Amino acid sequence: MIDFVLPSLGADMDQAMLVAWLVEPGDEVSYGQIIAEVETDKGVIEVECWHDGVVEEFLVEPSPKKLAVGTPLARIRLAAEEGVDRRVETGPPSPRPPEQRPPAARKQPLPPVRHLAHTLGVDIESVAGTGAGGIVTRDDVRRAAEVESAVTAPTARQPGSRVKASPRARARAEELGVALASVTASRSDGLIVHADVAGAAVPRVPAREPEDRVAAMRRAITRSMTRSKREIPHYYLATTIDMSQALTWLEDVNSELPITKRILPAVLLLKATAHAVREVPALNGHWLDEHFVPSDPVHLGVAISLREGGLVAPAIHHADSLELGELMERLKDLVTRARTWRLRGSEMSDPTLTVTNLGDRGVETAFPVIIPPQVAMVGFGRIVDAVVPVAGSPTVHPVVHATLAGDHRVTDGHTGGLLLSALDRLLQKPEEL
Repeated sequence: MIDFVLPSLGADMDQAMLVAWLVEPGDEVSYGQIIAEVETDKGVIEVECWHDGVVEEFLVEPSPKKLAVGTPLARIRLAAEEGVDRRVETGPPSPRPPEQRPPAARKQPLPPVRHLAHTLGVDIESVAGTGAGGIVTRDDVRRAAEVESAVTAPTARQPGSRVKASPRARARAEELGVALASVTASRSDGLIVHADVAGAAVPRVPAREPEDRVAAMRRAITRSMTRSKREIPHYYLATTIDMSQALTWLEDVNSELPITKRILPAVLLLKATAHAVREVPALNGHWLDEHFVPSDPVHLGVAISLREGGLVAPAIHHADSLELGELMERLKDLVTRARTWRLRGSEMSDPTLTVTNLGDRGVETAFPVIIPPQVAMVGFGRIVDAVVPVAGSPTVHPVVHATLAGDHRVTDGHTGGLLLSALDRLLQKPEEL
């Protein structure tokens, strides 16, 4: 057995509210599956389980009560171990890269795919996978949802039509003779689950109003940035990068892609940053217990401004290993979920380096403040035309101002300069990213 505990979802988080369970006692859970929602000062966060097993019992029910980080929330019986002593799951580890997972796991749908299936009410076990090795992909799930919708949608309006519900909830509603249209969903996305139909679910904790969330987020930002300026001896570097090669290459690539798949220049900057910090690993990691702990994977935090105000900086995991098209999709997904308060625990807890890009705000130069316990942050402004000397002659080229904030406890200007130089060099050969 293990205790599934409330994890730390950021350096400045010490408590949160349990908003909802997305599983029930007796349900099987798998590595990376989202099983609960908690609300912190940064919004509603989806929390993953990092073990395969069965939910034995809930130790805490959803309520407005604030719980301390480390509070046991549920008990999980491990699938792979028999008769083991009860242990505590301390929180989300760094997600395992695909090459480190056991062979059988490669054939299982990835957590984002399972979550999409859960959201759309698709029984993922019944979906035929078209991915490598027969793995179920997002498109497979979407097609299955469309088919199910076409099959279940009546020609005349009937009770339960046009209601978003899981297959298990639909079966239970039919069994009990309950009209799904009369059932109130406990989930924030409106999906009716089995517990809603059975009447066994504890009502979801009412979400805070946007104004309350923004005020709470500003307090969280205040704590984090005050800590940063108080504890971290910052140094700053800046450089100007010629973007003409990168933009010309990107224009050629995008000309062959449909509009929905085209890649933004910001994605090219993210990919170059991930590769650059791979070359300069002294800037990729965390300052913990008075010493630097380097990180092998590059989990690139992306600063995202929210419509109601405030910002969050969740991570794109293994950003250096993603193709540009996949990185673009990850970024769009991350921005959408951040602005609808649907981020995940692992995304909030483990960025190893963060990038802020204020180009869309018209800012030409950004001087970032490091987010503890990270030890560096990269900033980009908007791409502008500037006079650049070429073979001794002045020429107008598009350029971007790149900046670095570094932690002097870990590195100095020499190391920071290596990263900015690598960034410049990589952007001159975008086809190699």
